[in-house]
Amino acid sequence: MKAIANGIWRITIGEPETWNPTSIRKFPVKNEALEKLKKRKIKPEVMEQMQWETSIRGITITLPMEASEDIYGFGLQLKSMNHAGRKRIIKVNSDPPSDTGESHAPVPFYISTAGYGLFVDSFRYISFYMGTVAEKGSSKHMQQENIEHKEFSESALYALKRAKEKRKIIIEIPRVKGVDIYFFTGDIKEVVQRYNLFSGGGCLPPMWGLGMWYRTYGGSSQDTVLELARLFREEHMPMDVLGLEPGWHSHSYSCSYKWSYLFEKPQQMIQQLEQKGYKLNLWEHSYVYPTAPFYEQIMKYSGECEVWNGLVPDFATKEACSIFAQYHQKEFVKLGIKGFKLDECDNSDYNPSDWSFPDSTKFPSNMDGEQMHMAIGILYQNLLYRVFKNELVRTFSQVRSSGALAAPLPFVLYSDLYDHKQFIRGMVTSGFSGLLWAPEVRDCLNENDLLRRLQTIVFSEQALINSWRIPSPPWKQVDIEKNLAGEWMEEATYYTNACRKYFEIRMQLLPYLYSAFVEYYQNGTPPIRALVMDYSNDEQVRNIDDEYMFGKSLLVCPLTIEDKITRQIYLPEGVWYHFFTGEVIQGGKSITIKADYDQIPVYVRENTIIPIAKPVLYVSKDTVFEIKVKEFGTGETQFTLYEDDYETFSYEKGNMNEVILQRDARGNISYIRKGCQKERYKIQCSVKESSKRQEI
Repeated sequence: MKAIANGIWRITIGEPETWNPTSIRKFPVKNEALEKLKKRKIKPEVMEQMQWETSIRGITITLPMEASEDIYGFGLQLKSMNHAGRKRIIKVNSDPPSDTGESHAPVPFYISTAGYGLFVDSFRYISFYMGTVAEKGSSKHMQQENIEHKEFSESALYALKRAKEKRKIIIEIPRVKGVDIYFFTGDIKEVVQRYNLFSGGGCLPPMWGLGMWYRTYGGSSQDTVLELARLFREEHMPMDVLGLEPGWHSHSYSCSYKWSYLFEKPQQMIQQLEQKGYKLNLWEHSYVYPTAPFYEQIMKYSGECEVWNGLVPDFATKEACSIFAQYHQKEFVKLGIKGFKLDECDNSDYNPSDWSFPDSTKFPSNMDGEQMHMAIGILYQNLLYRVFKNELVRTFSQVRSSGALAAPLPFVLYSDLYDHKQFIRGMVTSGFSGLLWAPEVRDCLNENDLLRRLQTIVFSEQALINSWRIPSPPWKQVDIEKNLAGEWMEEATYYTNACRKYFEIRMQLLPYLYSAFVEYYQNGTPPIRALVMDYSNDEQVRNIDDEYMFGKSLLVCPLTIEDKITRQIYLPEGVWYHFFTGEVIQGGKSITIKADYDQIPVYVRENTIIPIAKPVLYVSKDTVFEIKVKEFGTGETQFTLYEDDYETFSYEKGNMNEVILQRDARGNISYIRKGCQKERYKIQCSVKESSKRQEI
């Protein structure tokens, strides 16, 4: 048992495997930031009660669990948030049919309301039994009989039933002779912060990455992409990033990494898009087609099985990373590509396609297929992050699979799944494990579904519209067949205006959201959080997975098309204000609210100030935001904005201003700017008696 950092301990069992999440981590532990958290010198009591045994099956760990404990974490979980009373299988799977724990980004890390978190440092398919198992004889006292059954159905028979008595947590780690177990102590939010800082701290995207994203039609050409870019600017639709889908490759499944004949002059296109303020993102996956220019070079450093007639590079080897990275740096990043969409680096046991490789697959690094399935998403992100780091430019990209210790990586998860309620839950659950999630807009049942989904992405970590199936934007035509036929809706103008309104709201909140990401980088606080993180003493929020904190102060309650225009929400204790209308609501209770299809309920706690920017069409290296301060309540309060170049890594050297917005007891708004970097905010102060500006 060893103390690793403030509030973090490690127990080593046997001899751990060579490959595990900490062995491929590329970011140092943020010890200075950990020291600023509450001092935790007493290790969690559960550590003393942990037991383990080694057998031919691997290692089994047992810990106590109280009946009242709630459990969160395990990475991206779309089907549930509270895992108490459930079995979780930590295995990468893109299409799990039921609530098993499998997902695009499962993480062997959980947080307990008993005041600790636990991380298993392994790439094996680990099973966690979270209070589901009772020891032999523990039910001996039970004598109830002849209990009336009121419902006869499979759903009633197999429904989740939490134990009313003390249970145990059982962790099964297969095929290992040793493993490291890490414990983190504190309340829920503090444990998450410690885990993220242990990972290396949260990522800090470029400011443009927080703007609006649009992925273009899969059959696009250079001309149609440029025409779409022109249309967005002509209609004053805020848009920062355009993404090209598989059709830009000369061969895409597997990938050639060469431009298709549809894009005859890619460098010219990139330059033309840059002139209009766009950043270009390219779709790809890691499976290398025989016509790829580096195919022969990378063959030696690939696994023994192919996927989609392509090689599977072993990114755990320096050689494969070097070959892949050098090509991407020279052919794409140096030409102005700002990011990538890393698709299908997950796996599916339930999809008929053949992009999986066997768990027994051998790789040159001596990883087996099981380990590679769990690691490849992280390895892939690490590789391309370093490409951008070498060019001294930040990226904000996408990835289909991720895992443990991913907080520093500026990649956002997405899915081919599409249940809106699950997408909202994904934002809530991913924040427990250092992951980011995009509830992208893709297909829409109708115009109202479009509005509801757009409202959700505007209050997410990546505001993404993925129109890979349709050539025209969905606000012109939501029906796929009619869109493909070039038919626009009669009310296309109305929905264009409605969507523009929400895009502008997103742009108004960019400085606010950027502050949330700076704090993610500095102290590990997720930019989007479950209510239970901020209100851990309120038992009413322990199972709320359809509301969330967005940044420091906004509480968002999205609606889906199934909700129509009403839903029940819960606001924690205190006085709350409706962000858009100013309506005052007393918290500490559940209420039913009404929100028309063009409205989303967002709330702010009393005595809060929010910086609101004048919306811009896109963010450039010269953008200066005009800021007004929106006030809620009358008490003293403050909010910190951050200024840097928004594009490079100079912030890592401390090249960043703090701009502290303040409201005093008399209601005067002032600000203090600390630092000597270029000013990126013009702040309008409210003058009730006086306002002042200080430079430090």
